Amino acid sequence: MNYTHIVFDVDGTLLNTAHCILQALKDTLETISGETYETDKLNFALGMTSENVLRHLNVKEESIPSVIDAWVKKEEECSDLIRPFPGIETLLAQLKDAGAELGIVTSRTHSELELVFRPFSLLDFFSVIICADDTSEHKPSPAPLLKYMEKAGAGPEQVLYVGDSAQDMECAGRAGTAGALAVWGTRNHEIPATYYPAHPLDLGRLILS
Repeated sequence: MNYTHIVFDVDGTLLNTAHCILQALKDTLETISGETYETDKLNFALGMTSENVLRHLNVKEESIPSVIDAWVKKEEECSDLIRPFPGIETLLAQLKDAGAELGIVTSRTHSELELVFRPFSLLDFFSVIICADDTSEHKPSPAPLLKYMEKAGAGPEQVLYVGDSAQDMECAGRAGTAGALAVWGTRNHEIPATYYPAHPLDLGRLILS
């Protein structure tokens, strides 16, 4: 096995959450502002922390916590739109059976993570989970992945970080780990990465070969 620690992003990598996230954000913004938003103009929000999304949208700092609460409630209403990507559960089982340590590094908080995983029995696969509320700096900073390595007792040469965004791959590079771009979930196939698996099972073949 090429890597002993396989660490995953969540949105766009393990779970197809894009439509849920963007619809919930659109509904929240329209409710609080009375203005109309186009979903396509909110794509930048994918892969960012909730706080940074709202700062980018010029939401007042003191209003951010209440807007996040409203956004999370809207996501709960849209949660039936969330699905694991085809092949993800098989991939995780294969890696676990082969003795790999599985982890998560995500820009979601722990409560936001629990929300999207609630309908699925996937979290038991992961031994170390690093969320946005575990570090003061967030992707593309290497801090979340460095925190994972600290908790897992892993060196960078043992870790493969799997994500769908430029922020994910920059985080991996700055932390000194390899990065696999989840082509099945990304909108940009030209992001620099170590590997480009087209499907979760392609990633399994890469790691287990």
